[in-house]
Amino acid sequence: MTGAYEQMKKQGISQQEVLTILKNYDLDKARIGMIASHSALDLADGAVDEGFQTVAICQTGRDKTYSRYKRIIIKKLLLDDFRDLLKEEVQKKLRDLNTIIVPNRSLTAYVPIEKIENDLHLPVFGNRYMLKVDEREAQYNLFKDAGLRYPSRYKSFEDIDRLCMVKAKEPTKKIERAFFTCTSPNEFLKKYEARFGKSSLASLEDQLNTGDIWIEEFIVGAQFNFNYFYSPLNDDQEKLEFLGIDRRIQTNIDGLLNLPHDVDEQYARNLTAEYIEIGHQSATIRESMLEKVYGVAEQFVESSKRLYQPHGIIGPFALQGAITPNQEIVVFDLSPRMPGSPVLYSSPYSKYYFGHNVTSGRRVAMEIKKAIETEQLDKVLT
Repeated sequence: MTGAYEQMKKQGISQQEVLTILKNYDLDKARIGMIASHSALDLADGAVDEGFQTVAICQTGRDKTYSRYKRIIIKKLLLDDFRDLLKEEVQKKLRDLNTIIVPNRSLTAYVPIEKIENDLHLPVFGNRYMLKVDEREAQYNLFKDAGLRYPSRYKSFEDIDRLCMVKAKEPTKKIERAFFTCTSPNEFLKKYEARFGKSSLASLEDQLNTGDIWIEEFIVGAQFNFNYFYSPLNDDQEKLEFLGIDRRIQTNIDGLLNLPHDVDEQYARNLTAEYIEIGHQSATIRESMLEKVYGVAEQFVESSKRLYQPHGIIGPFALQGAITPNQEIVVFDLSPRMPGSPVLYSSPYSKYYFGHNVTSGRRVAMEIKKAIETEQLDKVLT
């Protein structure tokens, strides 16, 4: 690395540093790299389809799966801990392999976001400074700025006056959230204590203030995850693409909803509903709703440009929400990077654009490939 690069490294990540790193890359041998979890197989499959080599950044003990898919996992980089990605010797290996990192949920879950912003000296596909929007407070600030309809938040459990959804960090599952519903302050306290224990009540107020516990109105409606792609390279055509819809399969709520009618009532009452995502289903939406589906995304994109200048959102993102009986889209979650929706391979909406089905992973690889060919990597990497 050049002396100029070493000097910039001391000052944190800048766009100029990214461009300096790329000058040392052999872009004909560029690799797409990702944390080996969440949506890694989708990314790797799309990368290989577009002619790229791949690097799966694996954690010891969680790497066996990625040894099974040798067609798409070309190289594995084995780490003791995902956070070791921040070590200089690891980053140098990745730079020597001409690696472009594509963020997924596991990256932001296991590596502190401020470290990704300031200490990850690798080119990152998309806007690394929007990864903080994985945090709920930042999401709702963006929803508000965008003028989207989103659930009302309750900062105190004592204010609960309707059916609410409570979202809290799972004490034993690092990247999972615990969910439960309640309709009153007393029901909240009863379910919270049953889920987290009486001793946790001492820190309840602090967790509400920090957003570690989030209470919002429950939106009754059909739930969808809308998957999009925003391309800064599409200068002469639509920059916003709607790639498709998935719905979440969750345990154990799916099982509870499918209990046979003759199950003992007392047994059913003693079961605790959980909403841990375990899979995905492909879905479609009636054509008369498509303008609204595009509309909420267009509002989101414009807000991202205002709040996260100069880039705004780049590449894949997803808006999770519900459609009410009056056909209003209410947004209550978003993914500002690769969403975990591998079922888009069967989506009709991407086929309408491209003539064949395109997952988020392949769409990312298509964008990187185009950026290399047209010398516009500065528009898609940060």
